[in-house]
Amino acid sequence: MIQEQVGGDLVELELVNPYPGNYQAIVAQVARENDSGFLPPLKTKVDISKYDLIFLGFPTWGMKLPPPMKSFLNENDLSGKTVIPFNTNAGYGVGSSFDQVKKLCPNSVILKGFSIKGGIERDGILFVMEGEKEKQAKEEVRKWLNELSF
Repeated sequence: MIQEQVGGDLVELELVNPYPGNYQAIVAQVARENDSGFLPPLKTKVDISKYDLIFLGFPTWGMKLPPPMKSFLNENDLSGKTVIPFNTNAGYGVGSSFDQVKKLCPNSVILKGFSIKGGIERDGILFVMEGEKEKQAKEEVRKWLNELSF
């Protein structure tokens, strides 16, 4: 939805060793990674020099920035870039994730982030973007981008 309005490239972060498919196994692994500070190696490589403006999207995991996003921000120097975080969450909000983006991008301009409630995977409720949900999400995204002068 953001790309529809502002354009740009979409890049998905892929891990060298993907997370397991089981939700509880992912939760346990992410908790261990957060506790130990482990940064999972990324298969995805990005030529960050091509970009001045970076929309940084991620889910909230354990009320924190997901370890793969921490890997990305540790591997890529975003100094001098404008970074705009956005996320989905299960209803608990962004937790500390936007603050973590600011901490990991100390020499970047961080604009106002956007957060929207998605699915609640632990309860088997996946977020299907259709119908009224899609209309509402598009309107919220449009308002946020207008606030940012896009």
